[in-house]
Amino acid sequence: MGWGMVGDMRTSCIIRLAGLALACAGQTVFAQTTPTPGKITNPFFAMDTGTKDTNHQSIESQVALVEKLGFAGWGPTFTDAKGVEEMFASLDKHHLKMQALFTSANFDAGKESVTPRLKEAIQSLKGRDTFLWISVGSKKYKPSSTEGDAGAVEALREISRLAAESGVRVALYPHAKNWVERVEDGVRLVDEVGSNNLGVTFNLCHWMQVDGKDLQGSLSRAMPHLFVVTICGADAGGHGWAQLIQPLDKGTYDVGQVLQTLHNLGYTGPIGLQHYGIGGDAGENLKHSMEGWRKLCARATH
Repeated sequence: MGWGMVGDMRTSCIIRLAGLALACAGQTVFAQTTPTPGKITNPFFAMDTGTKDTNHQSIESQVALVEKLGFAGWGPTFTDAKGVEEMFASLDKHHLKMQALFTSANFDAGKESVTPRLKEAIQSLKGRDTFLWISVGSKKYKPSSTEGDAGAVEALREISRLAAESGVRVALYPHAKNWVERVEDGVRLVDEVGSNNLGVTFNLCHWMQVDGKDLQGSLSRAMPHLFVVTICGADAGGHGWAQLIQPLDKGTYDVGQVLQTLHNLGYTGPIGLQHYGIGGDAGENLKHSMEGWRKLCARATH
């Protein structure tokens, strides 16, 4: 599965508290802060894996759809700097936030792996409160192998340096069958790099595909570096994306336990909606997931 298949922190604390309190109620928000005790108030955003269909091809139409359905923002895929500029223009128009920008990389060549394209992606986010999501593959090493750590750490230190210059944070994106396949792989690398602007993502569907056994343990290990989370409806014990990626109001897996565990651990960051490969009408799918999100929010912590 590929990616085709993450406003401003200067906003006052009062506005952030008010905006986040509305996130689960389907209102748009622009920033984030500590949630109200006992409530799930994480910004809930739509990834572009689920916002594009025959009727929503342009950036503007996808962002307008996200706003209409009450999401806190959008998580698009990097194309080029011009494309990101267009994305920000549309998001600003609709008072939404780019929660994360996705791209992929291969760090087999160490520091030399930091390509002009990666540098462009980082630079395109300069001055914006968002994350660059990086899915890390390899042509040399097997998934979760530690053999490629030295080169990856070298590359990630350079990326972290460049990101710091642009005021950007970077979150590794674990992906089934990639070299960084498990959230624990990301944690290992982040620990080795030792930069506070480098963190990890917990992706529910990928975790279920490659592991799915110890939610508490995986999230607890990730928590010190956890920047972003993605969720979706899924079938318990499922395998393959048709079972593991569904609207949030479908599937037999209790996604509520994910939100409850995150809340108990003190996670206050953004939560993205994964809709890769679902197909059909994007608006209807997103509507179902927003309804599911509201129900999960109402049930969690009670």
